[in-house]
Formats: sequence, structure tokens, C-alpha cells
Amino acid sequence: MAEFRVRVSTGEAFGAGTWNKVSVSIVGTQGESPRLPLDHLGKEFNAGAEEDFQVMLPEDVGPVLLLRVHKMPPAMSCLLRPLSQDAWFCRWFQLTPPQGSPFLFPCYQWLEGAGSLVLREGTAKVSWADHHPLLQQQRQEELQARQEMYQWKAYNPGWPHCLDEKSVKDLDINIKYSTVKNANFYLRSGSAFVEMKIKGLLDRKGPWRSLNEMKRIFNFRKTPAAEYTFEHWQEDAFFASQFLNGLNPVLIRRCHCLPKNFPVTDAMVASVLGPGTSLQAELEKGSLFLVDHGILSNIHTNVINGRPQFSAAPMTLLYQRPGGGPLLPLAIQLSQTPGPNSPIFLPSDDKWDWLLAKTWVRNAEFSFHEALTHLLHSHLLPEVFTLATLRQLPHCHPLFKLLIPHTRYTLHINTLARELLIVPGQVVDKSTGLGIGGFSELIQRSMKQLNYSALCLPEDIRTRGVEDIPGYYYRDDGLQIWGAVERFVSEIIGIYYPSDESVQDDRELQAWVGEIFSKGFLNRESSGIPSSLETREALVRYVTMVIFTCSARHSAVSAGQFDSCAWMPNLPPSMQLPPPTSKSQATPESFINTLPPVNATCDVILTLWLLSKEPGDPRPLGTYPDEHFIEEAPRRSIATFQNRLAQISRDIQERNRGLALPYTYLDPPIIENSVSI
Repeated sequence: MAEFRVRVSTGEAFGAGTWNKVSVSIVGTQGESPRLPLDHLGKEFNAGAEEDFQVMLPEDVGPVLLLRVHKMPPAMSCLLRPLSQDAWFCRWFQLTPPQGSPFLFPCYQWLEGAGSLVLREGTAKVSWADHHPLLQQQRQEELQARQEMYQWKAYNPGWPHCLDEKSVKDLDINIKYSTVKNANFYLRSGSAFVEMKIKGLLDRKGPWRSLNEMKRIFNFRKTPAAEYTFEHWQEDAFFASQFLNGLNPVLIRRCHCLPKNFPVTDAMVASVLGPGTSLQAELEKGSLFLVDHGILSNIHTNVINGRPQFSAAPMTLLYQRPGGGPLLPLAIQLSQTPGPNSPIFLPSDDKWDWLLAKTWVRNAEFSFHEALTHLLHSHLLPEVFTLATLRQLPHCHPLFKLLIPHTRYTLHINTLARELLIVPGQVVDKSTGLGIGGFSELIQRSMKQLNYSALCLPEDIRTRGVEDIPGYYYRDDGLQIWGAVERFVSEIIGIYYPSDESVQDDRELQAWVGEIFSKGFLNRESSGIPSSLETREALVRYVTMVIFTCSARHSAVSAGQFDSCAWMPNLPPSMQLPPPTSKSQATPESFINTLPPVNATCDVILTLWLLSKEPGDPRPLGTYPDEHFIEEAPRRSIATFQNRLAQISRDIQERNRGLALPYTYLDPPIIENSVSI
């Protein structure tokens, strides 16, 4: 007979405690104990509790390998369904043998209803480090069970694959929103919907009467950034600055040679460039930049309220004044085909011609951002990383421990999007200029062009030639975050992978990378996305890309959606008249009539307000309350990472105090660990 002490920690979240009965079986090298009840007088396993139990093993099982946890409803629970379905969030078990040090078994999982769960001692181990057959078997069985639970499906042809579930109601409890987050989400959306409905805006299908009338909805929910946008949206400097620090800061690139299909001349831009210079001189200096929305050419467009909508594929030339002055637009062409019906619009044109041209560019920004920068890059790809992590890496794997905080709630929000956003009859279908068909076509086009370097911020910045353009806070803050993540990842990889060969020999790691390549990037070798990893350096780069994409990149392109769209003319989701084919035709009336109708405007603004803010239960970048790592070395690395992020935050806040429009979207406390909204 051997007496073990068992200490159990229950989570603090709402509903984390349980009325069910819990027992454990201790698995050792020489056998497995019978079920050992964890029972006191009264109720055990209350939320936030840590409780001690004494259990007696009838026979020695040898050195401990595993802990099997059993959860059963109490007697007569069949009469009370809530008890039979009772869920329990277990943080960890600690097992102390009669002699020797305690073993810590991290759990951080929900157990719903009756069932069993196998836990391992918390030391992280790669696949080649497990030598005992029982431990090898446990890894395989855990992955087999998860691969059955989390399966792939092709949602649309040419898209990354996704989780095969139709509704959030069908999701496993461990990937669902918490009760608090779910309640806040629906309360927030419900209150906003009711307000719009009472005002009669969601049912009004006609155009806006004037810009002044739009101010009614602008009072819906104000933010400082939204108010700044309202005050400055017509200004050229603000228009240009949004390519750097707006919601789509990933498209601007240095222009060394004007595209042949964008025939801007010196005479056209002389008023902005000033005397003593020319286009060729400025191209050679590197002071000209291009934003090309060519991927939108001939894209499928939507029908809203029975009216066909329109799209443009503009090219915008921008000029960086010497001495660090503001970036300014030089010229806009609204199609990829120059000619008499595709004039080049200029700042010197009539006010309404120029404003309409800029507004068409902003509409292109909406379409490009929502379909590609946001949906594809910042939701669909993180879902691929999440699903592959759950299917190919066991809980004991160091990469699982590193990555699992960066997958939190991603499968829930993406499944919800497939229920409520990108399906017939919902907001993308009802209220955007491209509709579901256009979004799908854009994603298919982009997937054929997507490459690895575009997902790695330092390389993307170099490739676009924007290393030194002033006032590019997305770049400045993003590179700081990337560097902090990269150093953190490098330290963790260095702990568990002593050599390049150790990377090559980790079959679970290679299966994870291979599944991302096949299911996420559809086996496209031209993408440059690796299908296997050969070196520690390559592994660090890859994991850094995954964490950055799931956290900082999503924050940069998601958190500012409402700020940009609250004043709709700054970011119109649709255009009801075709792009102008000549100048001197625009008027205040035609400008208003080109903008989306009232109901579509309000539908999109409501949605982006909902999706721009975390509905409670946040986990900022670097916050790891679930302590999956138990060794001292990774814990030190986590603390160092958190200190680096804190310093980055102080630097950003200090800089922002001197800005008329602070750039906050990459301040670490604002960045969520994962794509969760």
C-alpha cells in the first residue's frame, strides 16, 4: 500500500466548477492503479479552488508515467440533465508520491459529461525524446482522437481548408467562446441592432439625402480616431496616410518605374512636385510610391436592393516630400486600362472629381482589405495554423505549449463567420459591393499569388521598398513586435532542439508543417511556403510568422475597422454608380448617389463596430495564464518576452503622445494573443 497526495486546481471562469465525481488512475512502468476517488464530505471542485486528497494505491505501479482522470455524474443524475452534462475546467493536477518530488500534470481543458482524460507530467518533449512505449502510445492515441474530433473540409474551391463544422453549437467545448465572452458578444450586437432598427436605418433602401444626413449615424458610436477621420477625410495628406497606418497598411510599395498602363506625365503632377524636378528624377530618388488594386480588375460585383453595384481597380501614385513632409497623392487612375474613358485624376482637378476619385480608391481598399488582408490572411490562415496544431501536435509537445495560446477561440469566431457573415442573406451578401461571389473570386486570385515572404513582416517591408518612408507606424511597431516574438521563439526552440537534425527528426513537427502546406496553401510550391523544415533557423522563422499572423497582424488590420468606416464616405463598402469615364461630371448630388444606400451603410458599420473590439475575456499578447510550460528555462523566456513587450508598449505610448492621430493598433496591451473576434 502506498499513499499519494493529489492536489487539484479548478479554473476560475464562470461555470468552471462541477458537481460531478472525479477519480484518477495512476499509470506507471509496472501497471495501472484502479480508479481512486477524489472525495471529501461536501462539494468538491468549486471554481477557483485548489484541493488536496489522499489516495491509497493497493500495489506499486512503478515510476509514474501518466495520470488518467475520470469524471462521472453523481448517482441519480439521469433525472437532472444539467448534472449529467456538467462541465469542469481543470487547470492542473499535482501528484506527490510517498518519497520524492511532486509531479505536475498541466491540463487546462474542459471535461464535459462523463468521460476520461489522459494527462502527462508537464515536461515538454518532442517526439524523438519519448522512449517508453506507453508514452509513445499515448502521443499517438491523443492525436488520433483529436484528428477524429477536428476534421478538415473545403469550404469554397481555391480557399484554404477549414474546420468541418456547420455551427458553433456543434463545436467541442474546448474551442468555444467562454460563457462570458459569448454573452457579451450577443448583448453588444443586440443593443447595436436595436438602436439602428429604432432609427429606421436598417430598413431604408434608398440613398442618403446629403452628407449632413449621414451625421445621424456618425453619432452611433464615436471613437477619437473615428472623429479625427470625420474631420480630415477629404484632406490629401490624410487620404495618403491611411495607406501607411489605416486598416490596410500592407499594399503601398516604392515605385522605381511607372507602370506602362499608368501614363502619368510631368505636366500632370507639376503642381504637387514643384519646380526643379520631374517624375524621372523623383523615381530615381525613390520618393514615389504606388498602390495598385489591380487584383480587382473585372471582379464579380453584387446586387443590393435590386440594383447592380460597381467596382474599380485603381492605381494611385503618391509622393513623399523631401524633409519628412506628409505623403501626398499625385495621380489616380480608376482602371488598369488607360485611354479616353479612363482619365487620370489629379489634385488640381475640380474638387468633386478629385474627391470622387479618392473615394473610389477607398472603396477598393474596403474590398481588398475585407476579402484579403482581413478574411484570408488574418482569419482563414490562422484557422489553418490552429487546426493543424490541434491535429498534429500532442499536448506535451513544446510547440503545442508555445502555440496553443495563439489559437484561442479562432475556430469559434471563424465558424461563426461562416454562419453569420459570409453566407447568403447575411452582411457580405446583402451589403457589400462584391458580395460573396466577389469575395470568393478575390480569395481564389490571391491564393495563386500568395507567397511566404509576404507573411514575414521584415521581408515584406524590404520587398515593398518601404524601409525608410517616414511616419509608417505599422512598420515601426510591427517590426518591434516581430523582433520580440522572434527572440522569444528562438529561445524556446533552442531549449528543445539542440541541432538541425533534431528538427528534421521530429515527425510531429514535420506532419504539422506538411498539413499546413497541403490544407492551407493547397500544395502550391510556387508560394514558397515550406512543406517541411530542415533547420532551427527555418523553424524559428516559421513559428514567428505563425504567432505574428495570429496576433499582431490581425490586430493591425482588424482593430481599426470601425475607426475607418464609422464615417462611411471614408470607406464605402459599395458604389452604386459606375466609375467616372470623364472629368468635370461629378457634383455633390452624384457623389452622394454613388455611395451605398442607407441600409447597406448601417449594416456594414454595425458589423465592423462589433468586430473591432474584443467582447470581454481578453488575453493580450504575451499573457499566458494557462501555464503549459513547467520548466524553469521556458518560464524565464516568457518573463523576458513579457518585459520586452512592456517596453515596446511604453515606447509606443510615448511616441503617440506627440501625434495628432495616435497609432494604437500594435500597442501590445491592445493586441490579442489570438484571432478571437
